[in-house]
Amino acid sequence: MTDTGGANKARNREIARNEEAKQVIGSARVSIWAVAVAVIVGGILFTFGWLALR
Repeated sequence: MTDTGGANKARNREIARNEEAKQVIGSARVSIWAVAVAVIVGGILFTFGWLALR
């Protein structure tokens, strides 16, 4: 029983590490998209403002 319990614990730890890595990658991907959208929207607003002042 002890060997099976130890194997299950090791397996669960490995699964937890994999899930953590997936969450980190997902969070980074969302952050990159958020920055890209902010830059694009900022560029559009800057362009409209610049054109309005001309």
